[in-house]
Amino acid sequence: MKKILAFAGSTSSTSINKQLASFAAKSLQQTTFDIIDLKDLTLPIYSEDEEKENGFPEDILQFSNSLDTYDGFIVSLAEHNGTYTAAFKNIFDWVSRLNVKVFRDKPLLLMAASPGGMGGKFVLEAASQRFPRQGATSITTFSFPNFYDNFKEFKIINQDLLFDFKTKVQLFENKVNNIK
Repeated sequence: MKKILAFAGSTSSTSINKQLASFAAKSLQQTTFDIIDLKDLTLPIYSEDEEKENGFPEDILQFSNSLDTYDGFIVSLAEHNGTYTAAFKNIFDWVSRLNVKVFRDKPLLLMAASPGGMGGKFVLEAASQRFPRQGATSITTFSFPNFYDNFKEFKIINQDLLFDFKTKVQLFENKVNNIK
């Protein structure tokens, strides 16, 4: 059976994107999954000097090696000032130094949730442009606006959003299961 890694591009303990990534993983029908929390990675801010002086942190070596064991990825990005969070960008910078194909030429369900009406539009655009060059294939995107109005008791209550969400998760899962 194929296996997916799900995580949010946030280290906030109250992240709505962690909730969305977890909900998406638990919505998979024919695929197993792991969910991780990026706050569990202890890393200095990336710089060439840091890398030269101290090498790669053990947490990033383990994280990068683990990416090889998955058949696809679910990533829900928080948007800070129109782009990735500083924590996600730092992890992304470290892991891309070990393997530029961060997403290992595997399918990606790329999502963003926001409390406002834009649904993380700008971070989704940035990631959709960048991630194919980092090994993400068959990117399926899902934008979740007005999170607190549309997500209650670990459920999507807006029927239009729920239909779109289920469609995107199924499309992503089909792509993963069609990998040879």
